[in-house]
Amino acid sequence: MGAGQGSKQQPFRFRGLKLLGFVVLLYGAAYLWDTSRTIKSLEGFVHVLGTLIPILIVVTVLTALINLFIDPKSLAKHLGGESGVKGWVIALSAGVVSHGPMYAWYPMIQGLREKGARDGLLIAFFYARAVKVALLPMMVAYFGLTFTVVLTVLTLLAAWGQGVVMDRMSASV
Repeated sequence: MGAGQGSKQQPFRFRGLKLLGFVVLLYGAAYLWDTSRTIKSLEGFVHVLGTLIPILIVVTVLTALINLFIDPKSLAKHLGGESGVKGWVIALSAGVVSHGPMYAWYPMIQGLREKGARDGLLIAFFYARAVKVALLPMMVAYFGLTFTVVLTVLTLLAAWGQGVVMDRMSASV
């Protein structure tokens, strides 16, 4: 959304109705074709759904809290040329807690850049978006705590490294 434009709340609309209908039809056809295997498949689905529902509840709550407490537009003043370690912490943290499609962030990032935010910090923000706080519980459930922590730390180190490279490239131009 561009500067000066108000945000309109769109009413909630379930967009997966056609897909849901198609899947139900496929299961119906599968049931007619091979009843026992279809029932076994549905039992597996129910098991996976039972595992995911608590995780999805945590994801929903975390996303709501992020929306409530983080204002990305207030970051601009802390990402300038003299921001130091604080700038890196803000850029990486903001990248981790940001959500939604990347293209929705482009106008804000452009505004930050125009106000003097360092390119390296913006690169770090983009890269750090690969870590999703709201999805970490699900990752732990599937891959374990050690895997999740190592992957998250390596991703954030790579984000920082790419930002440093960009800052050096910008300084040499």
